[in-house]
Amino acid sequence: MKKRLIIPITSLLALLAAFGIGALIILANGDSPVQAYGALLRGAFGSPRGIASTLSSATPLIFTGLGVAVAFKAGMANIGAEGQLYMGGMAAAVVALFVPAPSIILIPLSLLAAFVIGGLYGAIPAVLKVKTNTNEVVTTLMLNYIAKSFTSFLVNYPLKAPGSPLGQTNNILDAAKLPILFKGSRFNIGFIVAVLAAVAVAVMYRRSVMGYEMRVQGENKLFASYVGIDVNKRLTQGMFIGGGLAGLGGAVLVMGIQYKFVQGISPGYGFDGLTIALMAAFNAIAVIPIAILFGALRSGGLTMEMNTAVPSELGVVIQAVVILFMAARAPLSKKVSDYLDYRSTRRETGKTPPDPLKKAEEGGAV
Repeated sequence: MKKRLIIPITSLLALLAAFGIGALIILANGDSPVQAYGALLRGAFGSPRGIASTLSSATPLIFTGLGVAVAFKAGMANIGAEGQLYMGGMAAAVVALFVPAPSIILIPLSLLAAFVIGGLYGAIPAVLKVKTNTNEVVTTLMLNYIAKSFTSFLVNYPLKAPGSPLGQTNNILDAAKLPILFKGSRFNIGFIVAVLAAVAVAVMYRRSVMGYEMRVQGENKLFASYVGIDVNKRLTQGMFIGGGLAGLGGAVLVMGIQYKFVQGISPGYGFDGLTIALMAAFNAIAVIPIAILFGALRSGGLTMEMNTAVPSELGVVIQAVVILFMAARAPLSKKVSDYLDYRSTRRETGKTPPDPLKKAEEGGAV
């Protein structure tokens, strides 16, 4: 087994374990896991409309997963994709509400506003990290609540739709609505934009100086600084790009799903994006299929609930268990890596080095 396969395999094992625990929960409830998961799959992929719904649900998840992945690759723990999504969505809504222009101008302008505002909001923790060494986990997490409260104020007071009992804006201009890709659904070109964004991020890491330097410093800041990389600059750039991508997720919700900004517009896409990025090992292309899987849990869960006695919240349970197992992935991956090194050394030299597994057991005993 090659070392580069360790992380994908452990991610797959975490996912299988989560579905296994989900099956046990279904059995404990007196239902059939085969029927429940079968209904989930039929709802998510069993018809063109189901596939469209799954891909529509996956679109904001791709953006938030990319937002987290880019920041982590640059060495910043971005827990704030949810807040960046809210700020980007609000920026897109403002432009889409008040700028009269044809679609060819208004749609790119709204998306650009979402990227810039989401990026600037994401850059705040990076600046605090650079200037005051503030822990970015704390600042990104707290900024989620600030963004949700700020946008809630806007949709309940200055931007509230007249006569509406809910906190929401008026419908955006028709010219700002994203073109639909499947009639009778909300599946729109936002999915294509998300896939192109993932490809652009992958190309950036492989073909650009900025991407290369971000990767280097994400792996070892001390080495990056030693070879002359401007670590603080790349940290800030990574968080700006990550926040901008998460902001595009909010724009897609406003311009392609809701057609307005609604209070609590995200059911947790930013936090799901964190799980997706972890499962993808911060690989931009790998984010896409994992986001589609999570989208399937959302869209197929409703069909499962209608056809069986299993509630759609099972998908949330599966995601939570995935997070639990992903937390254990790092030490497991290290043990597997050490064991592969041990086998490689013994094969190449003919000598038997200390067994890393026995060494770890002895260390634990002490």
